[in-house]
Amino acid sequence: MSHPAHKATALSVNVNKVALLRNSRHLNIPDVVHAATLCLEAGAQGITVHPRPDERHIRAADVFALADLMKQWPRTEFNIEGNPFHNLMDFIRQVRPQQCTFVPDSEGQFTSDHGYNLEVDGERLRPLIDECHALGVRVSLFMDAEPTTMALAKDVGADRVELYTEPYAAAHGTAEQAKQLARFAATAQAALDAGLGINAGHDLNRANLADFLRAVPGIQEVSIGHALIGDALEFGYGETVRRYLQCIRNAEAQP
Repeated sequence: MSHPAHKATALSVNVNKVALLRNSRHLNIPDVVHAATLCLEAGAQGITVHPRPDERHIRAADVFALADLMKQWPRTEFNIEGNPFHNLMDFIRQVRPQQCTFVPDSEGQFTSDHGYNLEVDGERLRPLIDECHALGVRVSLFMDAEPTTMALAKDVGADRVELYTEPYAAAHGTAEQAKQLARFAATAQAALDAGLGINAGHDLNRANLADFLRAVPGIQEVSIGHALIGDALEFGYGETVRRYLQCIRNAEAQP
């Protein structure tokens, strides 16, 4: 079954890979704030960062510099993601972004590769979610596409979930694509039924984004980093953002 994409599907650009390239030399090239500015000028509705404790890409100084930039763009959102038991909460307390995304990463993890098991972690997360709410920050939990877990996310106080889309991306263009889309659609519907907002991210790209949004109801935000920054090496930031926004519009226009 196909569903129209949520009218408010927003594109948040993850600029981690800009910082990763910069960190390979002792120069501020490329400039993370300038990259974010170009993305916002092209129509991106948000900027995402995932500052890990080892600062192998986004550094603490970047978080604060981007927070200052985002104040100049009041209609956009700053999303800071990471493990709330590592370094994330210090940034949330100081910056108070519009959204934070809790991710169950280990400190040395190469990239995010699984969502929360709330039967194990839910009670540990609850007071931190409450603290974020007291600071005026929306909380999204990074979750696998499992319909039965959405009510648990709502129960611990989450405002949204971010669906971990790598399994869909890996199946795109194969015989498994329809099965994965059905699983994500069922999870999204369970999230909507529980009263949660829905974000999505991980390995989404220009080839698979529209198919995902057509099939999965209620997606309010997609967070895209690796593929988008890779495309920007070819097309530039502005043109790349416009192409991703066109993918979103295509999904809305062709249910």
